[in-house]
Amino acid sequence: MIPFLLIANLITFGVFGFDKLQAKRHQWRISENVLLALSLIGIVGAACGMVIFNHKVSKKSFLVKFFIVVLIDLVLLYRLIRH
Repeated sequence: MIPFLLIANLITFGVFGFDKLQAKRHQWRISENVLLALSLIGIVGAACGMVIFNHKVSKKSFLVKFFIVVLIDLVLLYRLIRH
C-alpha cells in the first residue's frame, strides 16, 4: 500500500507542476476535476504541488473543493484505521 501511495503522490505532484507550467505558457490545461480526482489519492502530493508551484492557491472555488477532498480523505483514512 505504501509504494502505491508514494507513486500516486509523486504523480499528483507532477501533474500539478505540469498544469502550472501549462498555465504560464497559456496552453492546454488539465481540468480542475482531474486535479481534484488525483488529489483524492495523492493528497500530500497535491498539497505540496499547490504550495511549491503556487498553483490554485488564490482560486477560492478550487480551495473549497480541495478542502472537501481533504475531509473525504480524512474520513476514509479514519474508516480504514477503524477496520
